[in-house]
Amino acid sequence: MVDQQITDFYNEFAEADRLHLSASGRLELLRTQQLIRPMLPAAPARILDVGGGPGAHARWLAEDGHAVHLIDPVPKHLDQAAAYARCTTELGDARTLTAADDSYDVVLLLGPLYHLTSRADRVKALAEAVRVARPGGLIAAAAISRYSLLQNYTVHAELTPELLHGEVAGVLDHGSYDGSRGFTVAHFHTGDELLDEAHAAGLARVEVHGVEGPGWAYLQAAERTAGAPLHDSPLLAGAIETARLADRHPAVRDASAHLLVTGRAG
Repeated sequence: MVDQQITDFYNEFAEADRLHLSASGRLELLRTQQLIRPMLPAAPARILDVGGGPGAHARWLAEDGHAVHLIDPVPKHLDQAAAYARCTTELGDARTLTAADDSYDVVLLLGPLYHLTSRADRVKALAEAVRVARPGGLIAAAAISRYSLLQNYTVHAELTPELLHGEVAGVLDHGSYDGSRGFTVAHFHTGDELLDEAHAAGLARVEVHGVEGPGWAYLQAAERTAGAPLHDSPLLAGAIETARLADRHPAVRDASAHLLVTGRAG
């Protein structure tokens, strides 16, 4: 069963706007597309979008000609996805998928992992993705970087000694976030931890990518200074190229706000 705090959070939070109204949100969306599109089979592929929220990714996948089925535990998101993206929808949980074995060409988990606070649940969700993907099918899952909270609070000038040695240090040490400041209970990954969980779930040919690269925090800082969205700014194009370059260098991979693990079903 999904934690009620998570459902309550998304009933209040406008997730449908998150990837569209800010430069850092646009960066996340565009870079996710850049990473996933080259790995997709030719359209029309059968894609299962697990934890797909209000359909931000289902929409572009459907526009590319794929048949997308979206699963989410928040009823509001299903209504939004049905209206926004050309996809079918289902109320469900990433850990207990109703799909048959070997039934999808691609399985995406671009939202669930950071909401599953135990390693066992995250591995179970990834293993379910392996189960329902056809042999050789693509599996891609997103995570929040362990270091994003430190960067975010730095950008917003909120690193008081109390936060630094309490909340931030706790996340850096073990990845667990208690949901006390504008988010839900969550787990923040390192790239190596995400790689380990993917292997434990049975994914093959596993790789971990940094989504936004190290430039995302600078975009947030620039928007904060400007007091307006900068998603049409040349700064966004620069951040995208920075992310492309950084993704070739594992030492800066975890400087992204989000990580993306990809692999294949056996």
